[in-house]
Amino acid sequence: MSRNSLQRAYGIWAPIYDQAVRGFSEPLRQRSLRQIPQNTSCQVLIDGIGTGLDIPFLPAHCSAVGIDLTHAMLRRAQDLQSGIPLVQADAEALPFADACFDFVVMHLILAVVPHAEQALAEASRVLKPQGRILLLDKFLRPGQKAWLRRGLGRLAGAIATHTDITFEDVLAGRPELHCVHDEPAAIGGWFRLITLEKQA
Repeated sequence: MSRNSLQRAYGIWAPIYDQAVRGFSEPLRQRSLRQIPQNTSCQVLIDGIGTGLDIPFLPAHCSAVGIDLTHAMLRRAQDLQSGIPLVQADAEALPFADACFDFVVMHLILAVVPHAEQALAEASRVLKPQGRILLLDKFLRPGQKAWLRRGLGRLAGAIATHTDITFEDVLAGRPELHCVHDEPAAIGGWFRLITLEKQA
């Protein structure tokens, strides 16, 4: 899926996105974001903020900024009046300096972007040493057959997401990122909660 196609697709999805994903993703988002310290000031990037479903679970003390490719999604996030700066930007070419965030949150974004490897590389670039990337997404495991998910990959990718990405293949190109947590999540393990830490 091209960036223009992605913008069009999520422009259509924006009005119903919350109803489609809030139910299963909300407790997982909350669990993922508990990793951000409650009593320490830190810089957080919400990479693919969408309609803002992560915002209610951010610690009050953290300094956060959200980016998304799609204006329609950002407009809905803005309606929350959270005070978090929102930037229309591409996850594959982030408009931030190197090593400026303590946490990068990537919930339901890595399986959406056209090039997952590039999006992860950019997240790593803007992350400080010892910083963490918090992932929630649908990923295959190495060698997992999952014929249906693989078969749906082309069709789903043309609509708005990919169902056939093996996370370990994406991570292989980033030796500076170490997986410190990986657990199956919603829909019988179709989704995974993953935490990556950047080595110094």
